[in-house]
Amino acid sequence: MQITLTQPDDWHLHLRDDDMLSAVIGSTAQHFGRALVMPNLVPPVITGHDARQYRTRIEQALQERAPGSSFNPLMTLYLTDTTDAADVVQAAADGTILAVKLYPAGATTNSASGVTDLQKVMPVLEAMAANNIVLCVHGEVTHADVDIFDREARFIETVLEPLRKSLPELRIVMEHVTTRDGVDYVSANPKNLAATLTTHHLMINRNHLLVGGIRPHYYCLPIAKREEHRLALVKAATSGDARFFLGTDSAPHTRSSKESDCGCAGVFNAANTMVCLASVFEEAGALDKLEAFASLNGPQWYGLQPNSATMTLGKTESAMPVPAPVAIGDEWVMPFDPARPIYWQVL
Repeated sequence: MQITLTQPDDWHLHLRDDDMLSAVIGSTAQHFGRALVMPNLVPPVITGHDARQYRTRIEQALQERAPGSSFNPLMTLYLTDTTDAADVVQAAADGTILAVKLYPAGATTNSASGVTDLQKVMPVLEAMAANNIVLCVHGEVTHADVDIFDREARFIETVLEPLRKSLPELRIVMEHVTTRDGVDYVSANPKNLAATLTTHHLMINRNHLLVGGIRPHYYCLPIAKREEHRLALVKAATSGDARFFLGTDSAPHTRSSKESDCGCAGVFNAANTMVCLASVFEEAGALDKLEAFASLNGPQWYGLQPNSATMTLGKTESAMPVPAPVAIGDEWVMPFDPARPIYWQVL
């Protein structure tokens, strides 16, 4: 069996910088036409000037590691309490950026510079709404008294819903939704709201992380939830609903930084996302919906044309191995292990 799709895009990707950027860029460029690149570097990508410089570094890494690739990195800005609204509008107008990313301070890797109070950035959000600039949100609260498994639901209740009521014309993507609460909220709000879903959250639940020992390579933020939530994500992804589309949240870390006494959050799934998705969609009896989720819904939301190239996936008789670790100096980045046999390959 084979299926041919419009070449997919990744609407939530971490490429990091410097040596890590060079190490992982090829894994994405091999399969995806475009990717929305997250800005949480150290220091973060805050201004249009920062975004142009970062894009240049990505293009240089592409020339070195994937020469001849047509991969197109799409840039974002990191929203801070002191972001300049005029700079955001100008960066969007001249094509430097496609979206702005909201991290609540401390929500995930390299998010210490994130927003501490939404009221401080309302002038920026108002300017974005007026100029049709998309806000991508890491949808979790960071209050110490809120259980980590409840932070997405609490964010919807206390941050997202009030924001949408006060600024309904702002176009928002709720990134890496992980709960039935998130799916239900997006499904119930047909205007100016969409969501990305990750490969790993479609495949693992919190048992994979915690049963039989702590599995640090399944640790990510937002953290994997109960099986009932994973099933809700699969239902949304395979529904054909144009408000849901692929954002891998591929987030590489070295093996030592994952397997440590305070391991980093992130799953590196760029190398095997499409074969994993083919398995998920086949299991759900929805292979005919894979192209919409991976290749069509995202461009439609962002006002872009689908890619002109195609990708062909083929069913295999034997299970395919997990991709080989990616070398970075004397270290390794470990690709996502889907915890099940995968009988698909990219042809």
